[in-house]
Amino acid sequence: MDADRAAQLEKLGMVWSHFDVAWEEGLAAARGWAAEAGHLLAPTDATHQGYRVGIWLKNARAAARRAQEIEQRRADGLPVQSTVGALSEERREQLEDIDPSWCPTWPVEWQRAFHLVRQHLEAGGTLPTSPGDVVHKGEDLGRWVRTQRLGWDKLTGVQQWMREHILGITPAAEDEKPKPRRTQADKWAMNYQAAKQYYQREGHLRVPRKHIETIVGEHQEERQLRLGAWISNQRSRAARLTPERVEQLSAIGMRWT
Repeated sequence: MDADRAAQLEKLGMVWSHFDVAWEEGLAAARGWAAEAGHLLAPTDATHQGYRVGIWLKNARAAARRAQEIEQRRADGLPVQSTVGALSEERREQLEDIDPSWCPTWPVEWQRAFHLVRQHLEAGGTLPTSPGDVVHKGEDLGRWVRTQRLGWDKLTGVQQWMREHILGITPAAEDEKPKPRRTQADKWAMNYQAAKQYYQREGHLRVPRKHIETIVGEHQEERQLRLGAWISNQRSRAARLTPERVEQLSAIGMRWT
């Protein structure tokens, strides 16, 4: 069919491909959603005028990544069995015209939070640093910023640059980082320290059940431990203790019966 006849049919509303119509519907919804949100990083449950634009964008990103995989295989000189499911360059450009960051290499959730923080700063706000400081469009920006500062080394160099030079986020200092959770071995060692301290002071390990022993930790902080209950528990679990722990407790006067 020549171009003139095709043009005449298109004026009459000719549908050449239902797949193309579906794409145009999704693209229109994406444009509408981005016009309201200021970006194209919609969560999967997002809708625009009843259209499930979040799901549509999720599928488009999967197709874009499929296209990238094919391009990489070709660049590496590897065979490509099929291009089914890959997003065309034209369609990718259509989405990039709406929002260049619509399909980041990292999780969309991260990029969306980054964009919302940037919007907040551009509107004259200050950088939120604690959970609950600023909640914008359902995102706790303060919690996100805090997570970025504490987990600085977990993301890529590009993300680190974006956080620091665009948002002004800096990595957390050592004294800001939460202390690592104590393991069961750490807890046992701490209680053993309390038992040893009690033995050195009292000369025995006949600790009253409700006795609380205060010890000084490695950072000079005081800790109150329920030593009496712990000693009783060790005695009742003697059969399950390692020989090393039994020997340690026996050396400071532990009575097992």
